[in-house]
Amino acid sequence: MADGNSETKSSNQMWGGRFASGPDAIMEEINASIGFDKKLYAQDIRGSIAHATMLAHQGIISADDKDKIVHGLNTILSEIESGQFEFSRRLEDIHMNIEARLATLIGPSAGRLHTARSRNDQVALDFRLWVKEELQRTEKALTALIAAFLDRAEEHADTVMPGFTHLQTAQPVTFGHHCMAYVEMFGRDRSRVRHAIEHMDESPIGAAALAGTGFPIDRHMTAKALGFAGPTRNSIDTVSDRDFALEFLSMASITATHLSRLAEEIVIWSTPQFGFIRLSDAFSTGSSIMPQKKNPDAAELVRAKTGRINGSLIALLTVMKGLPLAYSKDMQEDKEQVFDAAESLELAIAAMTGMVRDMTIRSDRMKAAAGSGYSTATDLADWLVREAGLPFRDAHHVTGRAVALAEQKGCDLADLSLADLQSIHADITDKVFDVLTVEASVASRTSFGGTAPNEVRKQIAWWRARN
Repeated sequence: MADGNSETKSSNQMWGGRFASGPDAIMEEINASIGFDKKLYAQDIRGSIAHATMLAHQGIISADDKDKIVHGLNTILSEIESGQFEFSRRLEDIHMNIEARLATLIGPSAGRLHTARSRNDQVALDFRLWVKEELQRTEKALTALIAAFLDRAEEHADTVMPGFTHLQTAQPVTFGHHCMAYVEMFGRDRSRVRHAIEHMDESPIGAAALAGTGFPIDRHMTAKALGFAGPTRNSIDTVSDRDFALEFLSMASITATHLSRLAEEIVIWSTPQFGFIRLSDAFSTGSSIMPQKKNPDAAELVRAKTGRINGSLIALLTVMKGLPLAYSKDMQEDKEQVFDAAESLELAIAAMTGMVRDMTIRSDRMKAAAGSGYSTATDLADWLVREAGLPFRDAHHVTGRAVALAEQKGCDLADLSLADLQSIHADITDKVFDVLTVEASVASRTSFGGTAPNEVRKQIAWWRARN
């Protein structure tokens, strides 16, 4: 009981004389953020050490006070990481929890740490540091996923499969080319990560509550110590800005959408009806009642994570949309959304990287499906343009008649006889059969970025030089 009274007294002392008694239970419940912002402990301590070092360098606090503060903060860091630190809801947040413990450890010198700063710029710093580090982890994870696709693309640069539009067979492509489509997608995601890091690479500390400070601080010194390119340039914007969090969530939502599209293809391709791939046991489960089932649960869960991540983006956009400058307590609701989205995205990328590396490609099933649905019809139309001199629209009409005849006969285009094709257009020769196989079709698509195996290999080489 004595500990509780002491804790309340400590909390009230930090608030100052304005509050004569502790908040009631409801206010404590809605106001406290320590349940989630304790995740920022390392960033808070790192920022405080940089701030104290700068204060001493500028002669604002003594070197002795700085040394005590730095030693005390390092002690707290060790306590937290070893699980010995006791977080208190009555102390509201990570900043107050650390400051209270620092006061216990080093006495009055702890009170000098908060000189020339506010919790407003302090939390902006902590959160920005955390998001920056998370973006750096995301960049590495995306690089690993891209590498997995490059390996599969190289392995299957010649593997023919059907290309789809509207989930209907369109034209033959190679599986390597299909893999490279995801390399492009996740490459753009990685670019967004890098841009987000660049956009947020400014230090908030020193903006204080909203107006800056009259103390002769050196914000460039703290920015450099914390690994930022420089300090922010407007103190009002600094404490009210959460664009870096929104940009993280925007990037996460787009990346999750790409992961979900891939997950959907994996789900479809692993069905017996398609049978293009076989997932390993590590990324699938069985059924509790149907012994023949092998469910692509990991892919389905990646697909579902997108909903959580998108929801986090919408939640934070809604929190921020009506806030006047500068800081408002509403912004306390920013962190849980980002923390949850970051965890979901990190797990989804890791799971997808594992699936891409582990799955077995069934080339025979892909090739068999590649020739279905009259997938070489465009090749016939193109041949009529090149060899018979028809305008493309006329060639399209002739090809449509050929497809109708093949449907009537229950065969593929390549199985029609020359007489059948000449009954539709007299200028067709036996050379047309050179373009009606799926292998000839993909080999002919030599335009830059096309599906021809040699073009796929060129794109793989380009990406390997940059990954």
